[in-house]
Order: sequence, then C-alpha cells, then structure tokens
Amino acid sequence: MSNELIRYVATRFGQLLLIVFIAVSINFLIPRMLPGDPVQTALARLQSSGGAQSVDIQAVSAAYRAKYGLDQGLFTQYINYWWDLLHLDLGVSFANFPERVSSMIGYALPWSVGLLTVATLLAFTVGSLLGARLAWPGTGRWIKAFVPLLMILTSIPFYLLAMILIYFFAVQWRIFPPAGGVDTTRIMRFDWATFSDIVGHSVLPIMAIALGNIGFWALGMRSQMISVLGEDYITFAEAKGLKPGRVFFWYGIRNAFLPQITALALSLGAVVSGAVLVEVIFNYPGLGNLLYVAIRGQDYFVIQGVVLILILTLAILLFIVELIYPLLDPRIRR
Repeated sequence: MSNELIRYVATRFGQLLLIVFIAVSINFLIPRMLPGDPVQTALARLQSSGGAQSVDIQAVSAAYRAKYGLDQGLFTQYINYWWDLLHLDLGVSFANFPERVSSMIGYALPWSVGLLTVATLLAFTVGSLLGARLAWPGTGRWIKAFVPLLMILTSIPFYLLAMILIYFFAVQWRIFPPAGGVDTTRIMRFDWATFSDIVGHSVLPIMAIALGNIGFWALGMRSQMISVLGEDYITFAEAKGLKPGRVFFWYGIRNAFLPQITALALSLGAVVSGAVLVEVIFNYPGLGNLLYVAIRGQDYFVIQGVVLILILTLAILLFIVELIYPLLDPRIRR
C-alpha cells in the first residue's frame, strides 16, 4: 500500500471519528435541552393513558436518573454517557420497561440494513445502467421510451408509492402481503420457508424505495455519459476495433461512474429518511418503525438510541464510499 493511499485512508478515518464525536455529543445534549423534567413528563403521560399499569414507575424513574446521573455535574454525565456507549448500553425503554434499548435496536437493525441495502443497490445499479444506455448511441427505442417513465416516478414520494403498491399488489391482486416483515402466526425456523416468507414481505417495501430512485440515478448517469462520449479515449477505443460492449462498460461507464458515487454518498440521508415512512406504512419491523412508535410514545431512550444508530450508520457508509473513490480514480489519493 502506497504512502499516498495510507494518508488518504487515515484522513478519511479521522473525519469519521470527528463525525462520531459530534453525533454522540449532540445526542447527549438534546434530552438535557428539553424544558422541565423529561422523565416526569413521560411517566405522567404514560400514567394518564393507562400504559403504566404493568410498569413500576419508581423503578423506571430510578433507572433513568441512574443512567444519566442527573444528580451529578454535566461533565460527569458526559463521561458516563461515553462509558455506557462503549459498553453498548443505551438505557431502558419507558414503554417496555425493563427492556433495554440496545436489544430493541439489535432486533430492528438487521431488517432496516437488509431493506435499505437491497433497495439502494437495486435502484443504483439498474438506474445507472439504464441511464448509460439511454445516452449511448444505437440504444433501442424501448429503453428511450421506458426510462423517462421511471424518471416521472422520482417526483413521487416513497410513502405515496408504498400506498399505491399496497393497493394493487396486496389488496387488488393479493400477490404480496400488505404489511409486516414475517408471518408471526407460524413457528420461525432457519429454513427455506422462513427465508421465502421474509423475502415476500420485503418485496413491496423494496419496490417502493427502488422505484422512487431508479429514475434519479438514470437521469444522473445519462448526463455523465453524454459528457464522456466526446472524449478522445472513446474515439480511440472504437478506432482500435474493440467490441461495443467493452467500450460501453470499460471506457464509458467506468469513467462516468465517479460522479454517480458522489451522488450516492450525498443521497444516503434522503434515502434513509424516506425509508422511515415506508417502514411505518408497511409496519416493517425496522428502525424506522421503531423510531415512529418511540416518538408517538415519547420514549426518549429509544428515540435517542435510534437516532444515534442512524447517524453512525450514515457516517460509516460515507466512509466506505470515500474508500471506494481511490479504486475508481487513483488521482484522488494525492
């Protein structure tokens, strides 16, 4: 590994640590900036709604104050907060006391990671290929007619696409289940039936996110490919008699791909925020649905934990994207 690459990775890793530090610090300060006593407010609301009948109110209050050390100084609370994070301790839930927030997030995180990973990669790959073909000379008419229709879907919010998909594929045609992540009426096992059940429940949420993004990636890739077509290396490759497919992938897409990676990094936040509403509409057991339920119940520990995990996940994804840059263009290392 060259010294340039080592310095590049070290710089980007330092930026990641800075983002993590800022995110954790902000997450620590937010509940302490709320007016009044948030624990008493939440417990009073829980009591008034009848949700505290099976909850030891005094135990919840004691756990909250022990967690934050409200009888200690702000700096001591900050140090304790970091110590708890290093031990993966995010506190306990108000509404589900004494269940720990880390266990709730641990259950929801794989669902969201799987949903967003598949949907984002599907939309990014398909959209980039279709956009490149749309700008490439000799492209068939069906692509030129089909891709603009996908671009129209980009202007439709994720949650509206989700409701449209539920109406047609779940209500009218009954092809896919309308909600949930898995059929909870049967015993779950690590077998093909369970896997197919999980996939079946995730098809519509993936479609809602992917269809809203394919046109965006196609539009961006078309613009980049048009600028690449006039370059000398394309003309030289065609003059050498290389196959059209090789010229398209290795000389066209490869050189137009870097701006797409940049756009991917910039859009990750919007994709995650849109997926939150999609999970709520489909009652998908991911972080978005967990965050929605926590906000409705003013479950401060869960809100704080989910927001922190979302920020850290985005920071790590951006770090990974930064590491991909030098592989696409070695000049970035300098």
